[in-house]
Amino acid sequence: MLEVSQKAPHFSLQDSDGKTVALSDFKGKKTIIYFYPKDNTPGCTRQACAFRDAYDGFKNIDAAVIGISKDSVASHKKFAESHNLPFTLLADPELDAIKAYDVWQEKKRFGKTYFGVVRATYVLDEEGTIIKV
Repeated sequence: MLEVSQKAPHFSLQDSDGKTVALSDFKGKKTIIYFYPKDNTPGCTRQACAFRDAYDGFKNIDAAVIGISKDSVASHKKFAESHNLPFTLLADPELDAIKAYDVWQEKKRFGKTYFGVVRATYVLDEEGTIIKV
């Protein structure tokens, strides 16, 4: 995982509409980036809906919310529409941002070991420096 006071790694990924979005697009705003394993799973849906429910508070302090997983653009579109998610979801099927933010890690479930995305949230200041993990 990355540390507080580190500069957040740059990324450029597609959103749920297929538009390319870069971290630099959010310069001048506080930014919350959260990584999650998979669209439409119980835990990830609860997490996304919690960000949705708190979204007005984030807007009031001029903070952007970005969710990133390895799911496809089409999957993100369905996920965002079915749960009325008002924030940006970015597709990272090549694991570029996921690996840069060190959230691709070994996991264990039901006695099996595999690699996957671990949940992580990073809060960035207006200059893109991590201020909270």
